[in-house]
Formats: sequence, C-alpha cells, structure tokens
Amino acid sequence: MKITGVRLRRLRLPLDPPFEPAWDPRPRHAFEATLVFVETDEGLTGIGSGDTMDGFERYVDLFVGGDPLDIARHVRVLETITFHAGRYWPFEAALWDVAGKAAGVPVAQLLGGARDGLAAYASTGDRRGAAARAESALALREQGFGALKVRIDRRRVEDGLAAVEAVREAVASSMEIMVDLNQGWRMPGDTSPLLDAEAVDAVAARLRDADVCWLEEPLAGDDVAGLARLRARGGLRLAGGEMARTPAELDAYLEGECLDVFQPDAVLAVGMLRARELAERVLARGLWFTPHAWTNGIGLLANLQLAAGVGGGPFLEFPLDPPGWTPERRDFMLAEPVTPDAEGRLAVPVGPGLGFELDEDAVERNAVT
Repeated sequence: MKITGVRLRRLRLPLDPPFEPAWDPRPRHAFEATLVFVETDEGLTGIGSGDTMDGFERYVDLFVGGDPLDIARHVRVLETITFHAGRYWPFEAALWDVAGKAAGVPVAQLLGGARDGLAAYASTGDRRGAAARAESALALREQGFGALKVRIDRRRVEDGLAAVEAVREAVASSMEIMVDLNQGWRMPGDTSPLLDAEAVDAVAARLRDADVCWLEEPLAGDDVAGLARLRARGGLRLAGGEMARTPAELDAYLEGECLDVFQPDAVLAVGMLRARELAERVLARGLWFTPHAWTNGIGLLANLQLAAGVGGGPFLEFPLDPPGWTPERRDFMLAEPVTPDAEGRLAVPVGPGLGFELDEDAVERNAVT
C-alpha cells in the first residue's frame, strides 16, 4: 500500500455565545479544526485532527509514495519536522486510522488491546463562581460521571479554590475532583506571571484538604526540580506533560520522580507511537497514564484508543462544560458526537481505525475557503 496524497481541510465553527476558557485571557468566538486526510492506492483513507497543522503542506512530499503502515519511519520524519515547525501529530493519527482500517480492527487493538474503554472525567473549562460550579458538578454526577476537573485561573486563585471547595462540599465523596492550574504552558501573547512556588504551596495545601485526585501543571513545564519538591511533600498526586514537545521532556519527568500522572496528548505532544512507548515505562513504575484530550472528537478518540490500548487510566479526559462547551460544539464535524454511557464510561468504538464518521454536510458548511 502506498500514500497517494495528503489533504488538509480547515473548518471553523462560530461560537455564539463565546466560550471563555479559564486558561485563555481572550474569549473564543470560534472553534477551529483541521482535518488531515491520508489517501492510499488501495482506497483506504485515514483521517486525523487535533492541532492546526499550519505549514504542513510544504512537507507532504516527504510522505507521498511511502507505505502508510511504516508508522515508525513516518514518526522519525515528523520528529525532524517538529524541530523546525509545528506539532503535526494529527498526521500520525491519520496513519493509525489507515492501519486500523487495513487490519479491520480498532486502533486500540494495534496498540495492545489492554482495555475496551475507560471511565471519563468531565473536564470543565470556563470561569464559574463557587455556587454555579457546585451546581454544575451535581448535574454532571446525575449524568453518570464519577469524576470532574475544575480549572483554576491563576489570576483569580481564591475564586478557583472556593469553587473546588464548594464542589467537594456538594458532592461529598461521590466524585473524584481533579484541579488544573494550567501553568505548564500558556496561550500566544499571554505574558502574565506564573504563580510562584510559595503561592503554589498554599494552593496545594488547600487542595489536600479538599481531597483532590490530582493537581495538574502547578508549575512551569520545565521546572522539574520544583515539581519534584512539591511532590515530595506528599498527599497530592501531580499531573502534567500534556504539551511536551519531545519524549526526552517526558522522560525527564519520569527520571526526576516529579509526576504521578502522565498526560501527553496523542495529537498535540509526542504522537501516538512515542506516547505508547512512554506509557509502557510509566505503567511499569506503577504510575498513571491518562492523556490530555481537549481538542475535538477525533483527537479525543485518538487519545481513547491510545490509553485503552496500553492499559492506561483510571480515567480519560472528556471536555464538557455546558452550556458553553458541549459535545455538539466540540464534535461538530462528526456524524455523531463522542459521548460516554450512562455510567460515565467511554467505550472504544467497535469499528476499524479511530472509529468515527464525518458529517460531510457539516464539513462543507463550516469549511474555511
């Protein structure tokens, strides 16, 4: 089998009202998605999505004519490109989609087949007061979720802590609570200062008292020593690595003993092959592997296939914060949005590849010309 072409399709869904994520100083008035199509001479087409893929067109010739199943070779090429340009891992996801379709099995089976699904945690995202966030948590519990994530805006720390504490009071011990400070990276143009170590220590103390499941990205992504120091205090799992650019960055966390939960996103960080290799090392040490998955339904499924394949968990991120962020908005390009079952579990799709169908009308309607 040979790759005969690679196409990109850029989509844009207007958001009215806008979505206001806690990690971004600017409201989102539109949701953009890029689809990557890998076409083959046997009629199979793989589709991936996640990052913007800006500039990838100039590198397509490095892959056309190659075997789409030679994923290890293509990953090495992508790593050379990533050094100079962007995060092009949705292309690798499309290759895995081809591989699964060629074999007639879900990608999770190709990656180990350890699980057929994972418990989802509802990953909330907008800024919301304590009472409103507690009300939201109760609604999510009614939908079957046994865990949720609350994001704390570092510019409004006390408000965020109050929201976490209100959620804990509302749900008691019926839900796990994850907390994200989003200090491991920042949006373009955001030059506001990070919380310093003393402030983070104070936040961590409050979160220990609230019995949170983990604290995500409490410090700068390259502060391995600081993360190790915070972890050594005990009583609180630390999570991170969602936007790492290289396996070496993730291995530094592992060797520095500074994370309990490893979260490289399959379509944003180091890709599916390298993430699987990392997962094997992480899980062998009794740590957790549960990828970040805040892109769209295709990126979410890539991370589900990855985490289920390697036996990760115990949870998988499920972006959800109605009314601002819903499966219908997130997965506007899919024939059916990705949703968990009544018990809050995300099952690996039974179909081959990544396991989705596009809504061709929605793709055409929201295409950027």
